[in-house]
Parts: sequence; structure tokens; C-alpha cells
Amino acid sequence: MELKFIDPRALKENPDKARRSKSNPQADALLLATIKAVGIVQPPVVAAQPDGGNGYVIDAGHRRVKQAIAAGLEEIAVLVIERAEDGGAMRSLAETLAHEQLNPVDQWRAIERLVALGWTEEAIAIALALPVRQIKKLRLLANVLPAMLDQMARGDMPDERQLRTIASASIEEQKEVWKKYKPSKADPQVTWWSVAQGLTKTCMFAKHASFGDDLAEAYGIAWVEDLFAPADEDSRYTTDVDAYLGAQQEWMTNNLPKRGVIADVGSYGEVKLPPKAERVHGKPGKADHTAMYLDQRTGAVQSVYYRMPEAKRPKGDAGSGIDDVGAAAVTSMPRPDVTRTGLAMIGDYRTDALHEALARAPIEDDTLLALLVLALAGQNVSIASGKSDNPYGHANVARYAARLIGEGGKLEFDWDTLRQVVRLTLVEVLSCRENRTDSGIVARFAGAAVGADAFLPNMGTEDFMSCLSRPALEASCKDTPVLPRQKVKDTRAALVQHFATGSFVHPGALFAPAAPSASGWVAKHAVAEAEDDEAGDGDSPPEPLDGLEGDQPSGETNDHPNEDGAYVDDNEAWRVAAE
Repeated sequence: MELKFIDPRALKENPDKARRSKSNPQADALLLATIKAVGIVQPPVVAAQPDGGNGYVIDAGHRRVKQAIAAGLEEIAVLVIERAEDGGAMRSLAETLAHEQLNPVDQWRAIERLVALGWTEEAIAIALALPVRQIKKLRLLANVLPAMLDQMARGDMPDERQLRTIASASIEEQKEVWKKYKPSKADPQVTWWSVAQGLTKTCMFAKHASFGDDLAEAYGIAWVEDLFAPADEDSRYTTDVDAYLGAQQEWMTNNLPKRGVIADVGSYGEVKLPPKAERVHGKPGKADHTAMYLDQRTGAVQSVYYRMPEAKRPKGDAGSGIDDVGAAAVTSMPRPDVTRTGLAMIGDYRTDALHEALARAPIEDDTLLALLVLALAGQNVSIASGKSDNPYGHANVARYAARLIGEGGKLEFDWDTLRQVVRLTLVEVLSCRENRTDSGIVARFAGAAVGADAFLPNMGTEDFMSCLSRPALEASCKDTPVLPRQKVKDTRAALVQHFATGSFVHPGALFAPAAPSASGWVAKHAVAEAEDDEAGDGDSPPEPLDGLEGDQPSGETNDHPNEDGAYVDDNEAWRVAAE
């Protein structure tokens, strides 16, 4: 055996080598970084080229030679041995099989030893082709209680989550727990779950904090980085729960909005709203209130909206009294031109004439839409509106209908004004809220017709996801990279995190009703209409006039003479009468 220095580019590949598959790119990168940092620690083994050649064939160390060439080394040290009869095939296989990976505990301790010898974390990271964050994590593991490390080195290794909890605890805490759960001759295995459970602490993360550095410093909060978390997220945390919650509470007090209150939470983490308050799940109105509270699980500041019922006004008029009654009794009222009975008769005449005209007179489409708005604005129509800030109030369609009336009390509008008024009226009337303002299935028909599904908000939030059952949550994982977890809360948390940057709409929130519900509603009301038609009690629409079929655009009409003796058709007569 002889040690020589040879240009690695002059060495030949061994055709009988045992390892023929491609090596791991990460392992090659690690080897290249190590060669650049400290050189080749173990020289490759070579043998003289057969058939009288002057070169050398690699017997062991093909990856070392390849990465030495990649590192740009001009020459490397090699061990020259005599060539075996089988071309070194058995030697190559034996060496490959005999290699054993470094025990993880030995790796942790070796890195800590390098730091003790003067190596910096940055230099170690460069030499081993690892992130500095990973070096910090391995150093943290190296400082676990030595007795625990010895147990792990024997192959009794905890899982990643348990290791994370153990390494985050202090040495004193680890000693106390180890006394209770250390292995014995009767039970040489350690119950790492119990060890981790004994060291578990409640952690509050900086990513859930609303307060800034000023309040953190005022409350003495020292952030600790979670080296086991992904590097691309804020993993800072603190175990000082009281200080964290105190800072959050002060931030809420300083940033409380108008009509806002700081609410308590129940035993299950639900927010406690004032008595008789109704929670608003959609867009809040101007008169709605804001309740801010702390999530018991994460410590994050949460906000919900609610509205209070309208205060009842006292009955009667405070200005009425005995003097008013006496004055009314003394004052003599003149006889009106038409008595109350006469006014009632006029009302009947007008109603019959209006119904006759609506059923038989030709009416333009824009006029029909305007008349529909006027009908909804009538004082005999009461609409519980979902748009109002107060769900106990009523819709005010009259304010929109007034825009269609011009001087002299006649309809006067353009198409743009009519469209705006009709849209505002529909917004005032239609509602899907689960209270007295619910319009029923007709609102869902309307939403499906105008494509309202596109305006639904992201429902992938903690508030909405907590309302779903396990099967519903697991069904929501479809078409997402999220897999159902063993615990429902873990599945919910994963879905909330996934949809934080996207959008999720539950299928049950879509407007289009199920086919059986839609057909059932249509059949029910179609039967009711047929029963009304068959009743023949005088409430059915009157027969059209001879020669006039309602809004029929063509056909024969009845001619009538005007004052000059000329004849005009019925359509013209109705137009003149309408004007």
C-alpha cells in the first residue's frame, strides 16, 4: 500500500463497482461543501490499470474523486493497492455494505464540539451545506439532558413533536421529569409521550399578537424562536402567558372601535354577547356593534359584530291631556264636502277601476316596473327588510318610489333611474337571513338568477369552519392538498390555514335550491292558483274587453268617435286617458 498524490481527472472509473445508481444530490452537495472546507479526509483507494496501462482505476471513493474534480482540486492523496483478481468487485461491495450512518445523537454532539473548538455556526453550515437555522436546531438538541441523549443514542428515539417539547425545556425541568420517567431494568424503554407531557407548556406565538414591540417590552415579553418550525414563517413564541394576554388586552383597549366593547368568553371559548344581542355574520351595518375578545386557544384578538333590538317607544303622546280634550270638545268642526261614508265609497270605486285597468289596459314594460315599485311602497305593504340595520324594523321602499314621481304627481323617469330604483327595491325586499326578514326560497331563486354566488365571502374561517361536522369538514378537503386529520380541530385548523390565502364557499351556501325543493314550491303555488281560478267567487281577473286582449300588440280594435266625430282606436284612447 502506497500513498500518492495524483490529479483526480487522471483516475479511471471501475467497471466492477458495487454502487451503480445515482447518488442523492443533497448528499453530493454536502460532500462537495465538506471537501471545499476541510479537503478529503479519507483518501480514495486505487489500483494499477490492468493490461499494462500506466493509469490507475478507482477501487473505492468514486464520489470523493468526482466531488474533488467539482471542487477544482489539482491533485488529491490516494492509497495505491495491488489489484485483486476480481477487479476489486468484492472489496467495493464489502466497503459499501459496511458503511454505517452517523447516529443522530453523535451528530448533535459533534456539532456542539466544533463550536467549543472555535467553529462558528456560519462556518459549520457552509462546511456541511446546511442552513444556519438547522445548525442552531442541532445545537439545541445537543444540550438536552445527557442521560436522555444516552438513551436516545441506544435507539430509543422520541418522535419529532416530543423531541421539540423536550429540547425547548430547561435542564432543570428535564432533570425533574427524568427522575420520574427514566428507564428501569424492568422497563428499559422510555415513555417519551409522558416525558413530553410533563414538559409541555402553553405557548403564545408572535404571529397571533396584535401588539407591537413597545408593549412587548413594557410587559417584559422575550420572544424565543421555534427552530423546529418552517423557516419561512414567524415562529417566535413566549411561555409568559399572563404577560402576553395582558399586552393583548391593553392593545384592545387602545384600539377599541366606535360602538365597540371588550367581551368575555365562555367555558368553551365562545364569545359572550350582551343579552338580546343578535350576531351579524354578514356585512355589518352602521348601527351595528363590535365585540372584541381573546381566543382562549391562540390568544389572538378576534372580532364579531352584533346588533341590538330597537328600544320600544312609550305608548301615547306626552303632549295630550285634559286641556286638549276640552278644547277639542269646544271647537266646532265644519261639515266636510264628502262624508266618511262617501270617502269609503270613492275608495271602492277607485280600487275596482284600478284593478280593471291593471288587468285590461295596455301598459309599457317600464311603466309596469315602476308600478311594481309603487305597489311595494304602499302603506298596506309591510316588509321585514334584511338590509335594515334593525331586523325588527321594516323596509322603506317609498324613498325609492318617490324618485319616479314628477311634478303634478305623474310618473316621470328615465330608464337609468328606473333601473336604480328597481335594484334598490330588490335589495330592500329580498333577504336570506335566518330571522323574520327571511324571504324564503324566492330569494335563492333571485340570487341564482343574478349570479350572486360570485359575491359570497370566503367561508374558510375559524368562525364558520367550527360550525361544520366531521363529515362536512372532511368533504371540504376535496380538491385541496389538505388531508383529514385524526382530530377534528386539527382538520379545521389545516383548512383555515389553507383557505387563508384563497376562497372557500360551502356547497350548502350556494343560491340555487335543490331540484326537489324548487319543484315542490312551484307545484304548491301552482295548485293554489288553480284552486283560485276554479272558485269563481268574483276575485278572478275580469274578461278582457271585446277586441282588446290586454297588451296584445296587434289585432282588431273597437273604434269610438271623439268630440270632432273622428274615430280613434282603443289603444289610442287608453294612451290619452293615461296621460
